[in-house]
Amino acid sequence: MAAGVSVASSSSVRESSPDGPLLFRDRIAMPTLGPSTHDHPLANGIPPNWAAAWGDDDYGPWAEIHIGDAKQNLRWINPGTFLMGAPESEWKPHGFDREGPQHPVTISRGFWLFETPCTQALWEAVMGEAPSHFKGADLPVESVSWLDCQLFIEALDSQLPDLHLSLPTEAEWEYACRAETETSTYAGDLVIDSNHHAAGLEQIAWYGANAGRKTHSVAELQPNDWGLYDMLGNVWEWCRDCSRRPYSSAAITDPMYEKGGASASRVFRGGGWGDPARHVRAAYRDRLPPGHRVHLVGFRCSSSGE
Repeated sequence: MAAGVSVASSSSVRESSPDGPLLFRDRIAMPTLGPSTHDHPLANGIPPNWAAAWGDDDYGPWAEIHIGDAKQNLRWINPGTFLMGAPESEWKPHGFDREGPQHPVTISRGFWLFETPCTQALWEAVMGEAPSHFKGADLPVESVSWLDCQLFIEALDSQLPDLHLSLPTEAEWEYACRAETETSTYAGDLVIDSNHHAAGLEQIAWYGANAGRKTHSVAELQPNDWGLYDMLGNVWEWCRDCSRRPYSSAAITDPMYEKGGASASRVFRGGGWGDPARHVRAAYRDRLPPGHRVHLVGFRCSSSGE
């Protein structure tokens, strides 16, 4: 757990600072949550056809793809059920009602997920171009639209046909980001000060208080418990869904919101290098038109290729 970030463990907890109370988290009755005991694709000792390297470590199974000199690790995410969204006490102080109500979501199939945001090295190896505002092989690619990401996926799948890439759904993204946590970040709940900073957040996320108005090399800060880096901060990440699915308290399985068609805005998640702490949370949601490019937004891919 990151130092300076407090974690709620009772039915409710009030967190305060010298500037006054900042966050009051309510706990609700929980369904059976967490990943299933489903065997992962490496359990039989046979790696996926697309994997150039593979293994199992303290975080779980991983596999690696190579495109030219560029390498990208993927982590296996087991299926399971989690509580999506934020409690009213988390979103209400900021007016972000689109984050509630919390509701149980089941991810019925496991999937692979890029361990980091897509790097500029991988993008350039696949696409032969360098679109990013900030330059560096290990920096996350940015200034790419949701539509650009579809072209990247198509191009990479053509080189590794069994990989079956896509952007993660919004539910898959939050499930992977939380990694079995229920707090506002995977390091604990945020206590936000009067300067919009949060003690301890800098250990897991590049955001407005510590990024220096630029992106940083991926995987420099602490990962979550499933071995995923930069799920919060550095760059926002495009998701597959259209707009923002209206939440209800009902349980749901594998949600993917498609209302609005091809021209509909698309969801992005995670906060970025220029954002205040209140945006750098597992439940925070935003959207942009699919053709929009901005040097705050990148992506990571999921894969159904077992």
